[in-house]
Amino acid sequence: MSNNCKKEEILKKAKELEVEFIHLQFTDIMGVMKNVSITIEQLEKALNNEIMFDGSSIDGFVRIEESDMYLRPDLSTFVVLPWSSHPKEARLICDIYKSDETPFDGCPRNVLKKVLKEAADLGYILNVGPECEFFLFHTDEKGEPSLDTHDNAGYFDLAPVDLGGNARKDMTVVLKQMGYEIEASHHEVAPGQHEIDFKYADALATADNIMTFKMVVRIIAQRHGLHATFMPKPKFGINGSGMHINMSLASLDGKNAFYDEDGYLKLSQTAYNFLGGVVKHAKGFAAVTNPTVNSYKRLVPGYEAPVLIAWSASNRSPLIRIPAKRGNSTRIELRNPDPSANPYLALAAILKSGLDGIKNNIDPPEPVISNVYHMDELEMKEKGIESLPSNLYEAVQALSKDAVVKEALGKHVSEKFVDAALYEWYEYSKYISEWELDRYLRKF
Repeated sequence: MSNNCKKEEILKKAKELEVEFIHLQFTDIMGVMKNVSITIEQLEKALNNEIMFDGSSIDGFVRIEESDMYLRPDLSTFVVLPWSSHPKEARLICDIYKSDETPFDGCPRNVLKKVLKEAADLGYILNVGPECEFFLFHTDEKGEPSLDTHDNAGYFDLAPVDLGGNARKDMTVVLKQMGYEIEASHHEVAPGQHEIDFKYADALATADNIMTFKMVVRIIAQRHGLHATFMPKPKFGINGSGMHINMSLASLDGKNAFYDEDGYLKLSQTAYNFLGGVVKHAKGFAAVTNPTVNSYKRLVPGYEAPVLIAWSASNRSPLIRIPAKRGNSTRIELRNPDPSANPYLALAAILKSGLDGIKNNIDPPEPVISNVYHMDELEMKEKGIESLPSNLYEAVQALSKDAVVKEALGKHVSEKFVDAALYEWYEYSKYISEWELDRYLRKF
């Protein structure tokens, strides 16, 4: 279908459904969704890429003297928001373009598109299925989020123990109305922790889906008097929230490029080289997949989160797992990303790392059979197993040394991203925490 036909179809649909407001959505460098709202009278103008906004008002975008930016909607992302009634609202996800009609290199969606084109030029499409975890907490009398969980349920528990079940059910219903194919919805390990999994798609659609998913979860939770958070580790002493990334490459004819009936573990050489690249650059992209100070409170031993850079087909303790299914379901599961990550930048960095492995025939290390959580330092050294960065500062230093990951992000994004991460680290370093007061105030 031509763009003109798509535009006419959207205009017709919006009129038939009596849509009054359209939200033009985009994502900033740190992964926060932004929004320019227009009325139905402005929709045709938006579909013709004529809506401008001030890019200098968005952190990490541009200086004030080069602030004119255009929102260019992806017409395939038009959807009416199911929770809106009177007036009805819709949304379009947009790319950011400069006034000279060239893609803005600070737009995370453009960053991912660039790496996806590189993959396509090599004959590959990246398919991604995320596993997004989140917490539901009570709000206080002022409507502010607390750390009180709504339940004491555990993994896969059912109502009435899981009091968030109704909220999660409504989230699932809304997501289905928006076109998601939901594969699983369940309570996670920690009290108040949940997971909703949706079907894999190509990487760009999946990144869009992750951003929309987080928006839906927050809005529906709020309607149940709860606060949903994708903060990686909101409470001490319990598991944090991850966003495991299941990924595979498909050839342009649709075949799974990771599967080889005759290969070791029935994996192709392409799969092993991709895996080798991901392992090689795991430290370099950690700042992108785990971008907050809080991310590294999750990546500690004892809470099912990966710490060591290793892979296995037989257990869940290493950074990378190869799930048992083969054929078209052959995939690699990367377990360190968390839901605070900007999905566009995270997928761009991971894909670029894997492509580096393919281009340069990088072989992965030997798989780890034993539980890496139980390895001592000597065994790790003998097997050549290294650790992920232990904090955001170390991760930023690793990113700064990784030319492949920086190339994936581009000069503008990598510089702005590092500046923002270091600012957060230095602010955190100056902060006096309750832990320090409890430990030192009376002692010294």
